[in-house]
Amino acid sequence: MKTETFEEKLAYSKKLLEKLMDPEITLEESVKLYEEGLKTIKEAQKLIEEAKTKITVIDRENQIADDV
Repeated sequence: MKTETFEEKLAYSKKLLEKLMDPEITLEESVKLYEEGLKTIKEAQKLIEEAKTKITVIDRENQIADDV
């Protein structure tokens, strides 16, 4: 199973939002899409946090290399 990228999760979230804005959508569908959207956004936030952590590690390693 392929892991979705941040950009793919963002695009999917936008599609969910478009569906939620449809005036013909039922309450049940709205709740389901809302729940799915929150899950997707949390996954995207996790990817952002992982990227921040990697950048911090890289910066620290470069700082140590510069100090040597």
